[in-house]
Amino acid sequence: MDERARIDDVCGRLRNHYVFPDIAEKLTVVLQAKLSEGAYAGLDDEAFAVAVTQDLQSLNGDKHLRLRHHVDPLPEVDGESFDPEQFRREAELNGHGIASARRLPGNVGYLETKLLYGPDIAGEALSAAMTLLATTDALIVDVRENRGGDPMAVALLISYLVDEPVHYNSIYLRDGDVTNQFWTLPYVPGRKFGADKPVWVLTGPTTFSGAEDLSYSLQQLDRAKTVGAVTGGGANPRRQYKVDTYLDITVPGGRAVNPVTGTNWEGVGVRPDIAVDVEAAFDTAYALALEHVLTLGDSGVRRPVADEARLTLARLG
Repeated sequence: MDERARIDDVCGRLRNHYVFPDIAEKLTVVLQAKLSEGAYAGLDDEAFAVAVTQDLQSLNGDKHLRLRHHVDPLPEVDGESFDPEQFRREAELNGHGIASARRLPGNVGYLETKLLYGPDIAGEALSAAMTLLATTDALIVDVRENRGGDPMAVALLISYLVDEPVHYNSIYLRDGDVTNQFWTLPYVPGRKFGADKPVWVLTGPTTFSGAEDLSYSLQQLDRAKTVGAVTGGGANPRRQYKVDTYLDITVPGGRAVNPVTGTNWEGVGVRPDIAVDVEAAFDTAYALALEHVLTLGDSGVRRPVADEARLTLARLG
């Protein structure tokens, strides 16, 4: 397929699916003009993807709007460059997106995720992780390197941190011109962490999309404090469409609408409640968690926990 056919395909996807139709029309003008100027002539697939992505993001900076180059040939299932079974296998090889779930000294829970796979794929793993951490005294959720994922995984995780169902986000979809509300779940497997113990969420510039949804929603619910740096700024959920053997385009067909703020984090990111360097976020949150643990008592069964907390806090400086 030559560059003209590829650009025509991209323009068609924009017109049919992009959540902002007016921007879609303007982008098609930009892309066709660049094509006529010869800006894409002679480029290999990888360079072509980079050049087109720069032009796609030139008007409103939507980081979910991309032409991507892949090393392997792309599948096409139900019109999208997405194979559910391949995605499931990927999840299994990546710990279902969970990099770490453990009790830290001082009875502080720590959950690090790299991708939020949907509950249909990772529900058992996420539930097991949250059940493991349910009896800790404080929780640190690390999404500094999480690039996003399924909104229903966000719903599942937040459900372990609240006692009653709560409306935490909505997503407007161009297709059907509808707005879907997202609520926490009335039931989750295993034991909840609950609504009363403190939570800190670690963020950074790599935190993106669904991971930002988790961070922003917990922040706006006043259920957690975010610690670290401003996130990537992608609030428009997308789908992916095959353009050529090794190329696909991701096109946002919706946008998040938070019920508290009436807006979202698109283009601005999630602003941390406690702004520190990304590398210092863990120590900062951990120290705050340990200080909380020391308020819970130091006699009886809590004595060894308090001793752990004091020793670890001293080491943190």
